[in-house]
Amino acid sequence: MLDIQNLHASIEGKAILKGLNLKIGKGEIHAIMGPNGAGKSTLAKILAGHPSYEITSGQVWFKGQDLLSMTPEARATLGLFMSFQYPLEIAGVSNRHFLKVALNAQRKERGDLPLSSEEFEELLTEKMALMDIRAEFKERAVNEGFSGGEKKRNEILQMALFNPDLAILDETDSGLDIDAMKIVAAGVNKMRRSDTSLLVITHYQRLLDYIKPDFVHVLSDGQIVKTGKAELALELEAKGYQ
Repeated sequence: MLDIQNLHASIEGKAILKGLNLKIGKGEIHAIMGPNGAGKSTLAKILAGHPSYEITSGQVWFKGQDLLSMTPEARATLGLFMSFQYPLEIAGVSNRHFLKVALNAQRKERGDLPLSSEEFEELLTEKMALMDIRAEFKERAVNEGFSGGEKKRNEILQMALFNPDLAILDETDSGLDIDAMKIVAAGVNKMRRSDTSLLVITHYQRLLDYIKPDFVHVLSDGQIVKTGKAELALELEAKGYQ
């Protein structure tokens, strides 16, 4: 699904990733943990195509294609999704309109017919029920006035609609209380398929109680320095990164 080979990246001349290697197979859940400044969110943004980062060397292959040569839109169309750590507010644009336009744009690029208003409304209602989101949120401006938990649920609602092959969750648990985190995790688990993959970036083991990883990686100073099974997260929680 995803193959990262010796990835080096910098921003404003400062090296952030320093030879990162990672392989994610179809259907696997991988978690990346590490201290602040290790490069976790940088990795997520680079995979999504953020223009501020310079790739100085290395390769990234997604579904057998050169990911780094693609625009962010092409990456999304190919099946990559990223849930932001700090979702943006878009004033004046309703959730319903934003999601319909985004979904049909992807369908058009893939050669699929756009969903009619009736078809989209049925799909949106189904996915909102999955995420325990009230119907009134269809008309509210994107993330405007939302609580932290509502913003994160709205991100996972997008994930449910777009049905990606690889989803990257960049500290989705940040700022969530335990109830909101359970709802978000439950939504993620309900929409997973055997052929989809997940990359979870988190500071804390608690999210991994609800989204069970196949592998846990420790990222430090721009490199993955240790890999293990789910038990590694418990070890990190108990002993810290030192």
